[in-house]
Amino acid sequence: MRHRLAPILMLFAAAALAQDDGGELAKIKERELEQVRERISDLKQSMDDSAADRDRLTTELQAAEVSISEKRLRLKDIERQRTYSTRRLGELDASIEEREADLARESEDLSAQVRAAYMSGNQEKIKLLLNQRDPATMGRVMTYYSYLNDFRAGNIATVTGRIRELAGLRSEVAAEEARLADLAKTQRDELTALANAQQQRQDLLVALRDKIATEGREIERLAAQEKDLARLIAELTTILSDYPITSEEPFSEFRGRLTWPVAGTLIRDFGQPRVGGQLKWNGVVLGASRGEEVRAVYHGRIAFADWLAGLGLLVIVDHGEGYMTLYGYNETILKNAGDWVAPGDVIATVGDSGGQAQAGLYFEIRQDTKPLNPRRWVTRRPGE
Repeated sequence: MRHRLAPILMLFAAAALAQDDGGELAKIKERELEQVRERISDLKQSMDDSAADRDRLTTELQAAEVSISEKRLRLKDIERQRTYSTRRLGELDASIEEREADLARESEDLSAQVRAAYMSGNQEKIKLLLNQRDPATMGRVMTYYSYLNDFRAGNIATVTGRIRELAGLRSEVAAEEARLADLAKTQRDELTALANAQQQRQDLLVALRDKIATEGREIERLAAQEKDLARLIAELTTILSDYPITSEEPFSEFRGRLTWPVAGTLIRDFGQPRVGGQLKWNGVVLGASRGEEVRAVYHGRIAFADWLAGLGLLVIVDHGEGYMTLYGYNETILKNAGDWVAPGDVIATVGDSGGQAQAGLYFEIRQDTKPLNPRRWVTRRPGE
């Protein structure tokens, strides 16, 4: 099946685009992408300021969870580097072993030649020359000895080269071992910092729960979070309307044929009551293992990739026609606002951000800001 998405940029006339070359068009698109990111960043800053005025603890929770996410990403990068260094060390050790075997064999051959030359001395060559009566034979003997000397000289150069190679490889090994030691120390420091950030997050969650229990304002808090999300989606819709998406196979045609973003157990269902029934779930919550990959369900453009109260580290994908998919509670976000994604692209990893008690993924579908039941759209499990 062939999918193709083409952003139609309303700011430019078709005639101007037709006359433009590829390089200039790429620059225009990059400028527009930067404008989108700036407008989304301004929107996020405005929402953060509003949240800070309303709730200091939530703002501190945001800082703690973003810090945890950044540290987890750094730890993954360190682990990748350590894996590479370990593999490189193994390759260097194998090369050294091979070169040492070559050196031993070539040194033995050279030693045998040197011993033979020493035992025979120059007398054998002189005798052979004096015993020759045929000038042609004498010429061949001289050529033979010339080749023999060249061969010995070549062997000496080979052995010398092997020694230099081994010295270079051992120097590389020392450098790689030092790099591994530095990475191990950095990893230990990051793990300590991560543990401290996690403890800070836990303390903040306890303080938030105590505040909610004391003031009895859970419904008010959830309602404020829903209002923030509705505002965010409405503002994003306005911003992205200047850069609409068109597709030969629009999102609306794939109702009932999409694949879940993660394999998990349904914990919260669309429309299920929240906090005594005064509020309802606008999406679903899927229980999944921390760190599991979260994948985009369809083609689109990342409209938002940041932290939002109630949903934690949140990714919103714009699919065109007013459709958006939301992926919340993430541990890490792997895409940036403005990035294009295809079905199955990894955009985040499962977590418990937003103050959740357990790891999982919040998933929601909206059209023109209206929540839709995901289970009517998504029917296939990953891998099917």
